[in-house]
Amino acid sequence: MDSPIDSFWLPIIGMLLVTVLPAFIIALFAVGIVKQYASALGLLDKPNARKVHTIPIPLGGGLGIWLGVTGTFLIGTIGLFVLQGNESLGKSWLPTGLDEHLPGLASKALQIWVLLGGGTVLAFLGLLDDRYSLPWQSRLGIEFIVAGAVVYWQNLQLTAFIGIPWLTSAMSVIWIVMLINSFNMLDNMDALSGGVAAIICTMLALMLVVTPESSRGQPQLFVAAMLWVMVGALLGFLKHNWPPATIFMGDAGSYFVGYWIAIASLLSTYTGARGNTPHAVLAPLCVLAIPLYDMVSVIWIRLREGRSPFQADKRHFSHRLVDLGMTKKQAVVTIYLATVTCSLGALLLPRTDTWGAVIILAIVFCMLALVGVLESLTGQRLPAATDSETSSPNAKEN
Repeated sequence: MDSPIDSFWLPIIGMLLVTVLPAFIIALFAVGIVKQYASALGLLDKPNARKVHTIPIPLGGGLGIWLGVTGTFLIGTIGLFVLQGNESLGKSWLPTGLDEHLPGLASKALQIWVLLGGGTVLAFLGLLDDRYSLPWQSRLGIEFIVAGAVVYWQNLQLTAFIGIPWLTSAMSVIWIVMLINSFNMLDNMDALSGGVAAIICTMLALMLVVTPESSRGQPQLFVAAMLWVMVGALLGFLKHNWPPATIFMGDAGSYFVGYWIAIASLLSTYTGARGNTPHAVLAPLCVLAIPLYDMVSVIWIRLREGRSPFQADKRHFSHRLVDLGMTKKQAVVTIYLATVTCSLGALLLPRTDTWGAVIILAIVFCMLALVGVLESLTGQRLPAATDSETSSPNAKEN
């Protein structure tokens, strides 16, 4: 007889095997292929005054991430319907306990492909931007259109305890666009955006499986699977992007990754959000604190200097850490650790009372405040933006 621990963890372990592994393998090979043909396709990130690399580096790694995710879900969708039609086959092929979740996962197949459709549009928008440097107005407009279409078609609602559906829908659209651009801005050093995204997806998925939905008492495997597939694809990409990087994800990757994490956070059910622990809905803010801090701080610096918030520069969180005297690798690892530290609070929010939630949020705030204080020590030494940093035809606005 299976123990309660086995009955809970075995389906999760099985889900990890069928999500992370295939996505990793597909992305690993897909990114390698893109790397070979990037130059012929005009997908090269050339050095300029605002960038930290000194030789042309292929772009388009985001295509490998996109293919890792869509390829895995294509295989999974086909496999789900084959196994559903043959119950004995499902019991013999799948890890113990996972076969019980097949009907629920299969019922979500159409939804996942609608969501993937929106992500595909954004990935190829980013690819066009990587190749032709599209105006920021066009990119932002398309991001809002895609986010709006997905939110209204799938009825995605940001949990904000506001009894006005159109307002929560509008907030959901803004949330998606905000995360798309936060990961785009974070993509400024080797393994930074991809690594932070992998940490965030892992922590969000872990939160969803250890705090089952109160209505069913089961882990939220559908959203967790979405996040684990992204983790696998990101790990496959990071094999090529680890310093010294041989390819960048580019806007195709950062748009898709930011969109996917935003969608997963909207689909998540935060246990007790409408009961004894309404503060559980703040979990995504804890997990995403570092990307949001980078975006807000960069925009603030640009506005303070009288520049457009879409004007590229070297004022990002990672650049400011390097200005403190860190190497690029040290800066990336520091941001990883800060992301993990802020994310740990998300695991506790659904399990604590109001005072516990206040303490967790205070820890996250103090972490960000500490970073801000350390950065202020060299604030006067940050290089000012120059024309050469913003007028290059290869300079991207992020």
